[in-house]
Amino acid sequence: MLIRVAAADDWPRIWPFWHRIVAAGETYAWDPDTSEEAARALWMNPAKRVHVVEDESGDLVASAYVTPNYGGPAARIANAGFMVDPDRGGRGYGRALAEHILAAAAADGYRGMVFNAVVETNPAVRLWTSLGFTILGTVPEAFEHPRHGLVGLHIMYKALQDR
Repeated sequence: MLIRVAAADDWPRIWPFWHRIVAAGETYAWDPDTSEEAARALWMNPAKRVHVVEDESGDLVASAYVTPNYGGPAARIANAGFMVDPDRGGRGYGRALAEHILAAAAADGYRGMVFNAVVETNPAVRLWTSLGFTILGTVPEAFEHPRHGLVGLHIMYKALQDR
């Protein structure tokens, strides 16, 4: 597998799985009806450093971005978003991309990473906790899950620099 910084022309290969994941309405607090134009502006925003994963055959199978979560004196706390093509899940792409992004964020000088809205039923919660993220709190019944009804949104954090 190859993990690299995304190019603008990668978007057409990201969009199909991005759309499928967001339209499912199970793991992201983004509008399931987000248009491709709005999705591209959201994911490929110049303020974000976007990465992609290519499998051994050159297929693009995952993507992630890193961006400051806050501004000013708190700009060294990162935020990130991750998506793995649902047809390619369970093959280690998500974990490899997460480890890569965490290392890249630390190398860029971020002191920590925060996730503002992790759906508590999202299987990725196990990945994040295995990588050292802690749940700082949960906003109860904040997310309308299409199968589970009202579920909480976790706020998760991991320090990236030694104190």
